[in-house]
Amino acid sequence: MRRIRMLAKKEVIQLFRDRRMLPLLFVAPLLQLILFGYVVQTEVKNIGIVLVDYDHTAESRAMVEKFTNTGYFKIEKRVNSELEMPKYIRTGEATLGLIIPKGYQDAIKSGRTAELMLVVDGSDATIGVQAQQYAAGIIAARSQAIMNNRLNSMKAITARVSTVEPRVRVWYNPDLRSVNYMVPGLIGMILTIITTIVTSVAIVKEKERGTLEQLIVTPIKRWELILGKILPFVVISFVEIGLIIGVGMLWFGVPFRGNIFLLLALCLAFLFTTVGQGLLVSTISRTQHQAQMTAWFFMMPAVMFSGFIFPIENMPKVIQVVTYFVPLRYFLVIVRGIFLKGVGVGALWNQVLILMLLGVFIFGVSVFRFQKRFVD
Repeated sequence: MRRIRMLAKKEVIQLFRDRRMLPLLFVAPLLQLILFGYVVQTEVKNIGIVLVDYDHTAESRAMVEKFTNTGYFKIEKRVNSELEMPKYIRTGEATLGLIIPKGYQDAIKSGRTAELMLVVDGSDATIGVQAQQYAAGIIAARSQAIMNNRLNSMKAITARVSTVEPRVRVWYNPDLRSVNYMVPGLIGMILTIITTIVTSVAIVKEKERGTLEQLIVTPIKRWELILGKILPFVVISFVEIGLIIGVGMLWFGVPFRGNIFLLLALCLAFLFTTVGQGLLVSTISRTQHQAQMTAWFFMMPAVMFSGFIFPIENMPKVIQVVTYFVPLRYFLVIVRGIFLKGVGVGALWNQVLILMLLGVFIFGVSVFRFQKRFVD
């Protein structure tokens, strides 16, 4: 135990002497958290509208106000003809074109169907689809309000008309804030990036200097050498976890409803996979630059296939099969479940079991290759 402690102390001293490594360990995770927390938003707001209002009535102005009051849309241009509209959509100044035809208010008052025309820029499919959905919801809500007003005015002379109204309750994230979904996931993503790169680079750096071979010929056992090398990075990872949780709760206002000790214990299980990947990368890399490039080669598919950015359900069936071998997929379910839902092991046991099996396998293969590399 004393040899492991001394080796870990040596690793910490070397780590803090490397001025290039410190920003990667402590500054990069916070920057990633803040940037992703603000930039990666699933809801789209302030969608630009180019408006053509041929009616110029109270009803047409009421419809326009419905669009602008939601916060999802803003009027970028008001033009007199629909012929002027395409140039603003073509240049990207507006994503949605709203055309209110002449006679819109007369159609509403006479009980006829009043039509609106929407022109959506589909060059960005994500924004285009959401703009279409938001607009359809606003129009449907305005239509329902008009119908309710007409029914209320007819109550005195007609029988009561039955209507169906949805009453929606959103659990765990009532305001549907995307930051509540993103910040817990960032724990897994940042741990994957930082620990894999730092572990691989630190070990390869020892090989470049020739000090790793010197340690191997000492009385230190190989398992003690491996443990002493990775232990400081595990401790630093928990410091980063604390920083992410603190910033997420205090800065972004993300609620934490679960058991912090359960989360930390399962973070340790996840670190077996990330540190194991770093150890594996170090066995196939000769230089620090090569280690960094190889680590990114391992990490990018993991982030893409984990469901962090893109829903797994939307992926092709073949890719969905590949995601079953990505540890981050299971850890994201675990950390979001503990963070937002406050669930325990009883609800997450299958995710925990698979994550632990993958962790043991990846770490075991990495240790075997690490030992074999230097025995040979």
